[in-house]
Amino acid sequence: MEMWKKRQKQTMEEKLNTLRAGVLGSNDGILTVVGVLVSVAAATTDRFTIFIAGLSDLLACAFSMASGEYASVSTQKDTEKSAVAHEEKLLKTDFEGELAAVQKYYVDKGVSPETSMAIARDLLKKKPLETVVRVKYDIELGHYLNPWDAAFSSLFSAAAGGLSPLMAMTFAPEADKWIAVILAVILTSALTAFISSKLGNGLVKIAVIRNIIIGLITITIHYGVGKLF
Repeated sequence: MEMWKKRQKQTMEEKLNTLRAGVLGSNDGILTVVGVLVSVAAATTDRFTIFIAGLSDLLACAFSMASGEYASVSTQKDTEKSAVAHEEKLLKTDFEGELAAVQKYYVDKGVSPETSMAIARDLLKKKPLETVVRVKYDIELGHYLNPWDAAFSSLFSAAAGGLSPLMAMTFAPEADKWIAVILAVILTSALTAFISSKLGNGLVKIAVIRNIIIGLITITIHYGVGKLF
C-alpha cells in the first residue's frame, strides 16, 4: 500500500524519465537485435542458429540498457542529493544569500522587488529548503529520479522491442521471413518514434519517417555484412 501511495505522488519529471528510458530501450532493442538477426540470416539458413544469435543479443541488449540507465540515473540522483545537502548548509550559514536568490527568481518572473522580497521571506519561513532547491535547481524535494524505475523500464522495453523482429524471423515461413522482419522493424520503429515525439513535443511525421529509414538502413548494412561471410 505504501509503495502504491508513493507511485501516485510521482512528479511528472519522474514519470517522463521512466517513459524516456522505455522508449530508448525499445528503439535500441529493435535495431541491435535486427542487426544481428539479419547478419546471421544472410550468412546461414539454419533457423536454430539464427534464433540463438538473436535471443542472445536480445538478452545482452536488454541488460546492457538497464545497467546503463541505472548508472546514469543513479549519478543524477546523487547530484540532486548533493545539491540539496549544499543548500541545507547554506540556509544555516548564508540565509541572506538564499533569501536574495529566491527574491531574484521572482523578480526575473516579472514581480516587483518589494513583492518578490515579501514572497521570498514568507516562503523561506514556511518551507525554506523546499523553496530554495526548487528555485535554484528545479528539484522537487523528496522526489528524486529513481534509477530502478529507469532500469526496469529500459530492460523490459528493450526486450519487447527486440522480440518483434526475433519472432518474425523465427516463425514466419521461409519464403516470407525477410518481408516479415522488415514489416516488424517498420511497425515497431514507427511506434517508438511516435511515442518519443509525443513525449518531446516534436514533429511526429518527421520522427516516424526518420526512425523507419534508420531501421531499413540497419537491415541493409547488416545484410551486406552477413553476405560477406
